[in-house]
Amino acid sequence: MSIRVGQAGLGEWGKNLVRNFSEVAELAWLCDTSQELRERFAARNPQARTTDDFAELLADDGLDAVVIATPVPTHFELARQALVAGKHVFVEKPPAMRRDEMAELLALARERDLVLMPGHLLLYHPGIRRLKELIDAGELGDVLCVYGNRQNLGVIRSHENALWSLGVHDLSVILWLIAEEPVEAVALGRDFLQPGVEDVVFCYLRFPSGKVAHMHLSWLDPHKLRKITVVGKEKMAVFDDMELERKIVVYEKAPWEPAERYGEWRTRTGDIYSPKIPIDEPLRLEVEHFLRLVQNGPGDHREAVDGLAVVGALERLTESLRGRAGEASLAPTEIER
Repeated sequence: MSIRVGQAGLGEWGKNLVRNFSEVAELAWLCDTSQELRERFAARNPQARTTDDFAELLADDGLDAVVIATPVPTHFELARQALVAGKHVFVEKPPAMRRDEMAELLALARERDLVLMPGHLLLYHPGIRRLKELIDAGELGDVLCVYGNRQNLGVIRSHENALWSLGVHDLSVILWLIAEEPVEAVALGRDFLQPGVEDVVFCYLRFPSGKVAHMHLSWLDPHKLRKITVVGKEKMAVFDDMELERKIVVYEKAPWEPAERYGEWRTRTGDIYSPKIPIDEPLRLEVEHFLRLVQNGPGDHREAVDGLAVVGALERLTESLRGRAGEASLAPTEIER
């Protein structure tokens, strides 16, 4: 039986979600405050009812799941209302702006045995999946550090800074690859164009195992970069989303310590290779994963737990950016255990 889905938010990214959900599920509702957007998408999806009232959408007892692609400050409240109404929820990133809000959503999902899935798109990218496989298989050796570059000239935002606009992408990947929450989170940035909206942000994360990570986030840069680099003790790997074919490159480069000269480190260089990566659309893979969870059950709520870690790290990096306690230790809350 087809899963009935209602979507709130038909804007720039919402249109991509509409396209995917309409092709793999029954898109039953379209909700947006803009009459022009409702009419435009209704013409393409005549089977869907339209409304500007989210409560009307939730009142449909036959609706299985809700997709939320509205402005970030509205995510938490809309997701909360949907879970209380007994609907499975796919909510675009970040699902909340504070860790305690995300913890509340997770508690509701667990209590009602509902799916709560943040839209961390890159986690479904075949290239990032391959990178995770390389790490988990030990092919790179012990991971020492991970760093992300997400830079371009534009798009210049006015309602959110580079950390929240760009950083959430790479942060979700870094936390997933390392599989730990940071014990230290430091961010530095500058608001060159608009007061209070940082255009350039540098982030540093340190993890319990000793691994470290770094992010360079900017919409004031001459280069368009979308890279994640993983430095292992045996090999190094780079994910480059701007590459058409060589999305992943593995370098047999590493330091080594000759047995006959204790304490004298050298470097070695070997082969460079690029594994074949499927060209499947990450968003389609993400949407299909959500629908499988709706059909089969939320399981251990791994997706929501990962989302909690991302929101928590974002909050602490924001505190650091504002000059507050970004270096404070983060103890797991009862809800995560």
